[in-house]
Amino acid sequence: MASTSTAVPPKAKRKLDNGKKKPKTLKDEFGEKLDIKPVIPKPADEYDYDSSDEEDLRNTIGNIPIKWYDDEEHIGYDKFGEKIIKPAKKGEIETFLEKMEDPDYWRKVFDKQTGTDVRLTDEQIEKIHNIASGKYPTIGYNPYEPFLDIYSSQKEIHPIDNRPEPKARFIPSKDEMRMVSRMVHAIRMGWAKGPKAKKEEPKAYDLWAAEDALDNVTKSQLSRMRVHMPAPKVALPTHAESYNPPEEYLFDDDERKKWEETEKEDRVINFMPSKYDALRKVPQYDKFITERFERCLDLYLAPRQRKMRIHADPTDLLPDLPNPNDLRPFPTTLAFYMRGHTGQVRSISVEPERGELLASGGEDGTVRIWMMATGRCIKTFKMDGEVTSIAFCPVADRTLLAVAYEGKYVAILNTGCGDRLHVQQTESLLAETPTESQEDGAVVTWRKSKDKLVLKMPNEVRQVTWHAKGDYFASVCIDDIAKSVYVHQMSKAKSQCPFQKRKGHVQAVAFHPTQARLFVATKIHVREYDLARCVLVKKLITGCKHISSMATDANGENLFLGGLDRRFCWMDLQMGNKPWKKLKHHTAAIRSIAYHKKYPLLATVSDDGTAMVYYARIYSDFSKDNELYPVKRLRAHERTSNDLCMLHTTWHPTQPWLITAGADGTIAIFTY
Repeated sequence: MASTSTAVPPKAKRKLDNGKKKPKTLKDEFGEKLDIKPVIPKPADEYDYDSSDEEDLRNTIGNIPIKWYDDEEHIGYDKFGEKIIKPAKKGEIETFLEKMEDPDYWRKVFDKQTGTDVRLTDEQIEKIHNIASGKYPTIGYNPYEPFLDIYSSQKEIHPIDNRPEPKARFIPSKDEMRMVSRMVHAIRMGWAKGPKAKKEEPKAYDLWAAEDALDNVTKSQLSRMRVHMPAPKVALPTHAESYNPPEEYLFDDDERKKWEETEKEDRVINFMPSKYDALRKVPQYDKFITERFERCLDLYLAPRQRKMRIHADPTDLLPDLPNPNDLRPFPTTLAFYMRGHTGQVRSISVEPERGELLASGGEDGTVRIWMMATGRCIKTFKMDGEVTSIAFCPVADRTLLAVAYEGKYVAILNTGCGDRLHVQQTESLLAETPTESQEDGAVVTWRKSKDKLVLKMPNEVRQVTWHAKGDYFASVCIDDIAKSVYVHQMSKAKSQCPFQKRKGHVQAVAFHPTQARLFVATKIHVREYDLARCVLVKKLITGCKHISSMATDANGENLFLGGLDRRFCWMDLQMGNKPWKKLKHHTAAIRSIAYHKKYPLLATVSDDGTAMVYYARIYSDFSKDNELYPVKRLRAHERTSNDLCMLHTTWHPTQPWLITAGADGTIAIFTY
């Protein structure tokens, strides 16, 4: 039979040759020798595979927080030092489509180091299931394999070793005898001393340690240490408990009799004050033991309640305010002053359509017309007394100006400024006003005087305001009387008082912009009246102690109030009769309030010398809440000796410009 040989690696062959070992020979079943050489396995190369983590990971940034790369374009570096660019973020639509189309979407997880999704293998998913169900993570691990009993559990009758005990175990040790004798001799001589007593150190408890780390401490003791409730303190003694109190603390006969007749539980003090000349004459307190016993009962039996305090950062309680730059435009800069009045500027009004003209009335008895673009005074009207209120007619075709001045007079002027056609139409309108057809004994008398109409009122006028259509205007008297509000119709030269009973001291009135309604503000309430049906529609509870000014929005659905108690209220008429917002940003009385017709801007002026500008967004959608944010505080005027500063304010009709009138005789214009 031919001999066969197996292939041997060259490296193994060299080792065999060097060792000079002959191959073993075996005989087959026929007795012939077979030359078989052993096969030596080739050793594995240690560089063929490296299972280190650094080789497996594509991102080599190490164990650092991934959030450090949030503001970078890359997420780390690969093993060659190149930047790993962040993958594009998937949108919600792409994520939804991938979830619907990819059947393996459920087995993908997000890798923070690479910023990509990694697909889990079946083995990894099975390990996750084992961990979630409380099993061993290793797949196929059997914790209940057969136990190999190495030592027999059967009891044997005979011992394995039956040798007799050695003699040395029965004879006392001579070495131990010598050691004991030395110790006895040292004790007799006084050389040896007993063990020192250990000093007991005060035991301190770590309140922040885990419960398992505290030795010999029960849960009740631990809870008492952590939730410590101090005992109530004893009240401090008063002057009546002194051994030598003042005379006013001593009882007379009537007080002593009253104290004795009062029940023990109803007495203000449980003892009778007494007076001694010296402390050594004070006898022992007979109720000392009783009071100490009651004190112990209070400590032992009195229930206590622990008040849990919420430890919160005060900044977290503040609302999130938007960036003021996102709320622009609003006035931020003082553009210029208008100077010309010699006293207080009590009222200002802007031309309603284009805002080219500004009218102002002051304490010096003059009404001045200013150019808004240049700040130059182009016309001056001399009145017979101090001007208290002025208002431009809201109709753009009429150059009318209503002026209320001291002496119980209201004048309707033709400014004579602006478009010539409008000026001529206004002159003809004033000429056609039937002032001669007045009833005898009328409370309000109408008369013509040169280029104006003059109304003589029964009392001094505080405010004058126009209706949106320009034919009606209302006036408010200063006195607290029943007939303090009058509504006037210029086309018929008639006046009427809508109220016959006093409902409070009227401070301001305002017409509804679109409906035949009138808002009447007293010191603490605002009433809304329907002028067509002559009925009360709604009574508003403002929460202010003294209302000073009132303004409405363009639709008449919101009412803004300012008070002398430094409060500003926003009344949403569709939400109820109580304020939607109440703010207190001024340190002095609020004198005037104004809302812009075009921009969501609101302004309040006060005697503290500041004007607060608010971003006041009104939504017509009922699902959205109105927005109110303070955006700017403006300063322009100086305080006078009587603590007055800003008296009136108004907005430009088309631009976000704020105009303020001051008690120092100046008019300031703020632009953005």
